[in-house]
Amino acid sequence: MYEKLIKVSDIPFVTVIMPIRNESNYLTRSLTSILNQDYPFGKIEIVVVDGMSTDGSKEIIRSFQERYNNLQILDNPEKIVPAGLNIAMCKAKGAIIVRVDGHCEIAPDYVSRCIKHILEDHVDGVGGPLQTLGETPLSETIAHAMSSKFGVGGSAFRTIRGKDIVTDTVPFPAYTREIVAKVGLYDEELVRDQDDEYNYRIREAGGRLLLAADVQSKYYSRGSLSKLWKQYFQYGYWKVRVLQKHPGQMSLRQFVPPVFVTALLGSVGLSLLFSWGWLPLAIVAGSYLLANLGASVFTAAKKGREHLALLPLTFAILHLSYGLGFLGGLFKFWNRWGDKKGRVPEVQFIDV
Repeated sequence: MYEKLIKVSDIPFVTVIMPIRNESNYLTRSLTSILNQDYPFGKIEIVVVDGMSTDGSKEIIRSFQERYNNLQILDNPEKIVPAGLNIAMCKAKGAIIVRVDGHCEIAPDYVSRCIKHILEDHVDGVGGPLQTLGETPLSETIAHAMSSKFGVGGSAFRTIRGKDIVTDTVPFPAYTREIVAKVGLYDEELVRDQDDEYNYRIREAGGRLLLAADVQSKYYSRGSLSKLWKQYFQYGYWKVRVLQKHPGQMSLRQFVPPVFVTALLGSVGLSLLFSWGWLPLAIVAGSYLLANLGASVFTAAKKGREHLALLPLTFAILHLSYGLGFLGGLFKFWNRWGDKKGRVPEVQFIDV
């Protein structure tokens, strides 16, 4: 569809950046989806930054390099996503920089549609709704929980379909080189939540982010409950640093899990200390159980009754792990409320 955008000679050069670490199970599909774009081959480069993988991911990338000369691989000794993104951004030659993960697949027209929206809608960044998938019965249940409003609140890119909206954050975004130069690089302190923080800086600088209905991608959910717990615990933990840097980035839904966990822990404490303490515990725990079961029944009715058995546990893991992680972050970063800098390196683009 790129011919419909502008004259072929004026099509912007695009850099797709992909930070990975130990993604051998998904990497072939993810790279293939990038290399199968309907965008002109000579107008796109792919920069993969490997966080010192130990599962054969680098060998997979090298096998692609033997067939595609627009693919390069760089090392990320820090092993974390924001450092990998920054390495790739500084090497990017593109007028448009598209961030993709090794855990996802993008539609064949992903890049061209992103370019179309940037040019026609005059936005600084664009992404689309995320279709979360599972490859096993358990991961399917996890995917459904992560795509429900009860599970993740009002996260637009997980719960909104069929319309274009200007929003606060988007997954797998395409950014203009100009907005990256203006805002800078990712905060390398943030092991998680670096996207939310970065997109807030874009909006704070006057940039606009579009969630476009026709920009399609697939994300593969975690395959075990323990991995899901770790993922959402880290989301809650690092969200505290985002709060400390940018209080305006936070929405009400992000405070609900820590408030619930605090109320639950407090009511457990009261039940151990006072004879009447069972009452607040029954109110807090009972209210949550009723809401959880109701949401589980509703979700299973739409997605399949086979998911009903594990949905309540999956929802509870999403909420408890995030809430406990947030409380852990408050404890860990108690003395960082005046630190709004983080660890953001200077932009050092290569000359193009």
